[in-house]
Amino acid sequence: MSTEEILARAKHVPMSARKVRRVIDQVRGLDADKALDVLSFLPHAAARPVAKLIHSAIANADENFGIPRDNLYVARIVADEGPGVMPGKGRRQRFGGRGRWRPIRKRSSHITVALEERD
Repeated sequence: MSTEEILARAKHVPMSARKVRRVIDQVRGLDADKALDVLSFLPHAAARPVAKLIHSAIANADENFGIPRDNLYVARIVADEGPGVMPGKGRRQRFGGRGRWRPIRKRSSHITVALEERD
């Protein structure tokens, strides 16, 4: 039994981690090909970066470990919060209550997927 994890990470994805978690909860534990099929039919905007990331993890498994894509499944997938201000965008503000300023929060996320070989 192989406990080797094949990792792929996407950092600074320009959407909130909460929106990404809606999508990744639907593919956790599925076979890699089945997960890509499910993602292709989801209407959420987060489905595209998650699908690209799973494609990347499949390519990592084939290139670095020689594991065929038929034996892979999504063992672990998480979405963490990234920085509140996107790099290169600077700080932006808008009007708040009682004549004050409030920051505009441009949320981002870091997505990590770990594939494992199914026995």
